[in-house]
Amino acid sequence: MRGWRRLALAFASGALGALTMPPYGLLPALVLSLTLAVWLADGAAALPLRRSLPAMALVGWAWGFGYLTAGLWWLGSAFLVEADEFAWALPLGVIGLPAVLGLFYGAGFAAARLVWSPGAGRIAALAAGLGGAEWLRGHLFTGFPWNTLGMALAGHLSLAQGASLVGLYGLTLATVLIGAAPATLVDRGSTIARFGPSLGAAALLAGLAGYGAWRVPDAATQAVPGVRLRLMQPNLPQDAKFRPENKDDIVDRYIELTGRETAAGSAAPTHVVWPESAFPFLIQRDPEALERIGRALPAGAVLIAGAARADEALPGERIRFFNAIMTILAPGRIADTYDKVHLVPFGEYLPGPLDAALRALGLRQFIAVPGGFTAGSAAGQRILDIPGLPPAAATICYEAIFPGAIVPRAQDGAAPREPGLILNVTNDAWFGDTPGPRQHLAQAALRAVEEGLPLVRDANTGISAVVDPYGRVTARLPLNTEDVLDADLPAAIPGRTLYARLGDAPFAGLLAATFLLAALTRRPR
Repeated sequence: MRGWRRLALAFASGALGALTMPPYGLLPALVLSLTLAVWLADGAAALPLRRSLPAMALVGWAWGFGYLTAGLWWLGSAFLVEADEFAWALPLGVIGLPAVLGLFYGAGFAAARLVWSPGAGRIAALAAGLGGAEWLRGHLFTGFPWNTLGMALAGHLSLAQGASLVGLYGLTLATVLIGAAPATLVDRGSTIARFGPSLGAAALLAGLAGYGAWRVPDAATQAVPGVRLRLMQPNLPQDAKFRPENKDDIVDRYIELTGRETAAGSAAPTHVVWPESAFPFLIQRDPEALERIGRALPAGAVLIAGAARADEALPGERIRFFNAIMTILAPGRIADTYDKVHLVPFGEYLPGPLDAALRALGLRQFIAVPGGFTAGSAAGQRILDIPGLPPAAATICYEAIFPGAIVPRAQDGAAPREPGLILNVTNDAWFGDTPGPRQHLAQAALRAVEEGLPLVRDANTGISAVVDPYGRVTARLPLNTEDVLDADLPAAIPGRTLYARLGDAPFAGLLAATFLLAALTRRPR
């Protein structure tokens, strides 16, 4: 195939691969998708190198464009929350973003072409190219690792355990090696050359499943003594959440939910969690509301709440606003604060080069904060101190999708404090009842596996959940439900996982080895 037919099939095969992402989890779809990708790449690689490089890049771009369009279509819901202002930009999010991110896949296919040749080696070439491309997609230009290919394996509990060794990007290498292997079954050549990659893929899949079955205990994870969590899920519509005139009604609703009686025989909550941006006003500047909330807390309980905050501006400077998590103690005292570090471009701020130009046209970011939010400390994530809880690695919203970036790094030669849990507050109301909130939970849960830490996740409209350090959901509230979730806090795994200690170093080694394997098995066409 050639021309538009080749690109159309590449787009369709990429879109098919999106069926492996939550809530579907259909692994065979990615096998067919990647197998077709290899055969399409074969057609492009048959050209002389000067012509085949752009041809491969086009195939890869079209495949990635299809994969991301089918996997991220739900982003369009955010543009319809304030449709009168943002509906015009819906095509930019639903089509434009996947088209731009597809360039990473185009670069990955082009890199694979450098070591492409007939036979089994081209499976390793594609794995190396796409593995490197996915890592770059997760890091360049603030990064956007949503629905990285490795999530195809991560959506299955036993297969996800490999992330404790090699992280999400290591799983991505394994995903491509497994999914693309059947492409050689129709090759010409020896039986070993034709069937070897598929047998190797089956062995790799079995090895991952076996490791997962060994790693995950049969028994439930032991709970942290003296801790009883209450996650409050108010299920507020997004178009009502940020209206200041709803202030009193929202606070009343939060207090009513928080004060609900516990089930008979259950311990009273020691820690209450409210979701991201819980208030349509600056709680730090409203002592009356703070005191009222403090009085309403269960006796001795600590409140952990998402809230916008503002600093005190110097004369001549604008006030800076932060998307924050606050720890609030009775009778309404703010004890500790974490400011979100990894902000959402166009959602929480306008990127620097575009800021002035877009504002001159009357445009703004989705969240109507003057000038947009300011990122927290440039040093990165920090530990949030919460009385009665282990040190918490705090994350807000999509910060939880970045592997290796949610636990503080060593600074100035000093070892960072070890967290005992991952805390994630979020607001997925922007995306309604779509795959988006389900994909978000799955990606946050994989951070628990990578780091060997439990995850406490509170979402405005859901899905709120407690996840143990093996990625098992121990308690959850359904999407679009108003309720509270009372749960114990699972204990962290003793010692640190290999991934927590080494980060992406094992992935880098595997990536280099995969590329070298493709290069060493390369033979003339």
